Amino acid sequence: MGKLKEKMREDMLMRGFAQSTINNYLGCCRIFAKHFMRSPADMGEKEVREFLLYLTQEKNAVPSLFKAYLISLKFLYTHTLNRPEVVKNIPYPKIPKTLPVVLSRTEVIRIINALDNLKHKSILVTTYSAGLRISETLKLKKSDIDSERMRIRVDQGKGKKDRYTMLSLLNLALLREYYKTEQPPGDWLFPGQKPEKPLGYAAARMIFVKAIKKAGIRKKVTLHCLRHSFATHLLENGTDIRFVQALLGHASIKSTVRYLHVSNKYIEKIESPWDALHKVDLEGEPYDTPKKK
Repeated sequence: MGKLKEKMREDMLMRGFAQSTINNYLGCCRIFAKHFMRSPADMGEKEVREFLLYLTQEKNAVPSLFKAYLISLKFLYTHTLNRPEVVKNIPYPKIPKTLPVVLSRTEVIRIINALDNLKHKSILVTTYSAGLRISETLKLKKSDIDSERMRIRVDQGKGKKDRYTMLSLLNLALLREYYKTEQPPGDWLFPGQKPEKPLGYAAARMIFVKAIKKAGIRKKVTLHCLRHSFATHLLENGTDIRFVQALLGHASIKSTVRYLHVSNKYIEKIESPWDALHKVDLEGEPYDTPKKK
């Protein structure tokens, strides 16, 4: 894509896109150009539709992947090439609504106890106890841990937003033990092999995979499930949903409400009509009580 690639990169930088988003957009557009062996500037709606149909019908792309390509191409043609008519009439796919996978409190403990390495344990405990995204945990600096006010500063989280979240007493004790033992160099709380850079996502994922395997967890879980579990467990403890929203950094309460659907606290209070039928029959007598002759 050459000069077009650089112009698109500049357009995204000026809009404050995260580097990961920039890489994803450019990657999708590069694959689009490679598919036709032509520059996107020389193509239009016909090629875009043909490519998206190819993804759906031949590559069996899931809706989320299809949407990623479509968003990238919409940005390219709308902003960089200034040809919004090319993608104006192409609809977004329907994304299936799924519930988050949540770990029980016992499962969280088993995962943490499966780790012997202090650094690894500190990463997972901090992620769960503060409800962080793993990317936010890995980008924590030592100065972000405020032990005086018992909170953690999240610098430029998702959506380029700063926020504060909770710092638990047990998490603080573990972090102090980790810091005293490991004495991590540089500014990062969890540095990688090179002290000037934080630990990478791939390394954190490997830590988690080994922990769940050792703990015998059979659920299909990811690192993000620790954040899901944090939110669900807070709601089950009776925490106001607006406080949970603030801790998670959700712009809309709608993003937080979905955790109510997986909270046992609310499900357990609802009695199944089948159970009710076994308590009292239509005549007001106990269901299992023999009829009088």
